[in-house]
Amino acid sequence: MRIKIIAVNALIIAVVGLLSFLLVRSALSSATSNKDQLAQDAQNDVNGAAGRLQLDGLRTERWLSGAATEAAMLDALTKAAPAARADAAMKRCDDLVSRMKNEPLFEKNVPTLVALVDPSAKVVGRNGTNVGNGESIGAYAGLKATLKTGQSGSDVWYDKERVLASYVVVRDSAGAIVGALVAARPLNDTLSRVSDATTGKALDLIVPSGDGFDLVGNSALRQPQLDAAVGKDARDMLKNALAHQQTDKVLAGDLFIAAAPLSALADGKRALLVGAAPAALIQDPTALALMPILGAVAMGLVLVIVGGWLLGNYITRPINMLEEGLLAILNGQSDKRFELEHAELGGLAFRIDQLLNQLMGVEEDTTDSEGRPSRAPSAAHFNDALSVDDKKGADGGLDPEAVRRLAGEAPPQYYGRIYREYIAAKRALGEQTDHITEQAFVTRIQGMEQEASQKAGRAVRYQVQSRGREVVLIAVPLP
Repeated sequence: MRIKIIAVNALIIAVVGLLSFLLVRSALSSATSNKDQLAQDAQNDVNGAAGRLQLDGLRTERWLSGAATEAAMLDALTKAAPAARADAAMKRCDDLVSRMKNEPLFEKNVPTLVALVDPSAKVVGRNGTNVGNGESIGAYAGLKATLKTGQSGSDVWYDKERVLASYVVVRDSAGAIVGALVAARPLNDTLSRVSDATTGKALDLIVPSGDGFDLVGNSALRQPQLDAAVGKDARDMLKNALAHQQTDKVLAGDLFIAAAPLSALADGKRALLVGAAPAALIQDPTALALMPILGAVAMGLVLVIVGGWLLGNYITRPINMLEEGLLAILNGQSDKRFELEHAELGGLAFRIDQLLNQLMGVEEDTTDSEGRPSRAPSAAHFNDALSVDDKKGADGGLDPEAVRRLAGEAPPQYYGRIYREYIAAKRALGEQTDHITEQAFVTRIQGMEQEASQKAGRAVRYQVQSRGREVVLIAVPLP
């Protein structure tokens, strides 16, 4: 019994577990491996990151434009003596760096280079040091264009230091360009900040180099995605995106490589911001779905075994007791009876005891500890009692006047009266009478009267009498 209960329930648990695994795996695969959606998401991510990087450059230009209109900037660039100009320029640049540290725009990415340059793109002074004063940085086409046109700009400088530089012109009171204010932030730190604010994934920055490209920056503390493992398809896509300044994407192994142009930066360099995203949000949906479901199934099987064992014991123990008892009765132990307290099988044991008593002619004791009946007698017991009571009657023993009154009593009143007297007498002796209905009593009395009339040759009625611990019905022949 136990094995059957456990086996059936274990099979159910296994089937439900297998079905759950298949459904969960299918749902995970569908939700996490949609190639088209993931490719589009990778492209959208890199477009957003490129937009944020260019916006940071433009916001820096705007901040520098406000600082460039201050009188101290013009004064530093117009001093007569070169040494005085260098000292004043360094002081102004140090002051700007101090102010930038308190600006939310430069949080965690304060420029490491702030410099004032003259109209020929030579450094007049920079923050923190006099080293490099007089050095020309006119090789950067973007800065030269700004000094010529007055249009502010941002650029990726990677020849010496890899930085994102922003620059604005400084004008005199007549509007003539007297120099430029430059601020440059580390490129890797800038990419890291952009990544944290947008995709949260690795970002690389590439520029053309010969017939290919060079990686000039990657988000801080992240491994570059464009390493030797990137296949030919990805490299061809990047070359084509650089040449045509277009957004594109390609599947490379288990990654989607997406690229977006930086049209507002890197004048003349045609730089690209590159991002990589997994080709599936979950690399192995089977393992992810399998382990929790296997754990749940294992727990279910343990509970089934424990529950099946307890339930089997609850059922098999009383059955074994009944089987052993019946075997003992078959072997001659006729007085064997079952005293089984069990919610489900206790009733069966009681009926078996009743059956054994009936088959063996043993009267069952139905009284309690004080001798009172514990259950009501059946209708058969009532009929038997009347038969016995009838045999105890000999004659009426009544005076003629009482006999005449008995004969003259109307049948409804007569039958109702002796029924009430019979019930009252029985109850006086402490016997149960709930099972004796008036209809059954009257029917039985009428049958007894017919039998007695045939014997006596005349009409007979009955009178109720109490004799010790018995109630009897006495037949009274009528005149």
